Amino acid sequence: MPQASSPEAVYTGLPVESFGFRRIVYSKDKYVATITINRPDVLNCFDTTTLKELASAFLDCTADDSIAVVVLTGAGDKAFCTGADLKEQEEQILTKPNDYYKWMYSFIEMHDRLRNIGKPTIARLNGMVVGGGNELNMACDLAIAADHVTIKQVGAARGSVAAGGATQWLPLIIGDRRAREMLLLCESIDAFTALDWGLVNQVVPSSMLDQAVAEMAEKLYNKLPECTRYTKQQLNFWRDFSWSMTIGHAREWLALHAGHMETAEGLKAFRKKSEIDYSKIRKKEAGKAQPFNAGMEIKGCPKCQMEMPASFVFCGACGEKI
Repeated sequence: MPQASSPEAVYTGLPVESFGFRRIVYSKDKYVATITINRPDVLNCFDTTTLKELASAFLDCTADDSIAVVVLTGAGDKAFCTGADLKEQEEQILTKPNDYYKWMYSFIEMHDRLRNIGKPTIARLNGMVVGGGNELNMACDLAIAADHVTIKQVGAARGSVAAGGATQWLPLIIGDRRAREMLLLCESIDAFTALDWGLVNQVVPSSMLDQAVAEMAEKLYNKLPECTRYTKQQLNFWRDFSWSMTIGHAREWLALHAGHMETAEGLKAFRKKSEIDYSKIRKKEAGKAQPFNAGMEIKGCPKCQMEMPASFVFCGACGEKI
């Protein structure tokens, strides 16, 4: 016997103020929904809360029939998004690799919802696009960049692998050789190079960014919605194929790798704002394997900055309590 519909089963969008988001700003203006990562003090990197809020906003965009176009951007003019919040990773996730596996669930769910919104999406690139930020850029259908934008991948230089979209989609978008250049060299490209390579659709002065986004959104609005949705579905084939064939493996490997010495060295360099001694790491990895990963079992002395085993109460170098 059929059951009555639940009051919660409402297939429509909700008022933006009903969400109470803390990490993003969500707005709807006529037929455009704009989702802004609102963490300019940390260059709009995403922590777990940000991932969950983005996923919620994407789901609402899907349900809201008044919304025809979705714009994704970052607050301020310094950064669109710089990927994962490394402070959160170091303090709450990477010391327990199984928690990284859980974190990846939120990351994957957010990406799946973005790609499957069923409406055209525009990445409004207003500043640095780094690591997972470029994966968000590529997950959108179209991208418009301000002329000061730079884009780069950093995984191989900082203790990770950009397997949350970059290894899958960069070869499709910019070609195999250029993808290898970005992923293996980890060097920035400017907005005009990104335009030449096909990583963005337009480059405009910062003062014209909003106008260019609005003009593109209007062009997208003046198309047939069902035909647009199915066009997206067809266009997504190769991205979905490469993603589905690799993201589960990436989740497993990245969770296991979270406790590796290379990850620890990358986080240490981030914390100290220093360069990684790659030669030292290569020599260490060429030597005898350690019975456990000591790299994640250290803490720094607040006085002399020397690193000690996490079990130490006092610094072995200067005697300061740690």
